[in-house]
Parts: sequence; C-alpha cells; structure tokens
Amino acid sequence: MYVDPDYKSKKDFKAAVASGEKHRPYNPSGIFPVLENGRIAIEGPHYPQPHRWYADCDVRDGVITKVR
Repeated sequence: MYVDPDYKSKKDFKAAVASGEKHRPYNPSGIFPVLENGRIAIEGPHYPQPHRWYADCDVRDGVITKVR
C-alpha cells in the first residue's frame, strides 16, 4: 500500500501524519483491498524505486491516524 505524496523516508511520513495531514492509503495493483479500519503496512518510496522503508499504521474510516 502507498500514500500520496511519495515520502522518501518513514520519518517524513510519520511527521506528516503527526502534524494532522490526512492520508488515505491506496493499492495501485487493486489485488488486495484497502482496509477502512484496522492496521496496514505502507511502503515507500513508490514503485519503480526500490522500497526503503515500511510503516505499520492504524487506519480509522479510511484515514491513517497513527504511524508506528
């Protein structure tokens, strides 16, 4: 799963979520459904770049609320 914008580091992504920016996860392949509530994994940076970070996130009503 990914989020926009394409963060280059988990630290930047975590800071953005902590500051109140709203991010909706998405799956460009469409193979796996995006959960509206629960825990998901976000990866970055986006394909075709190699993934360098992964984040365990809480999602509530389709919006990421916490990055672990």
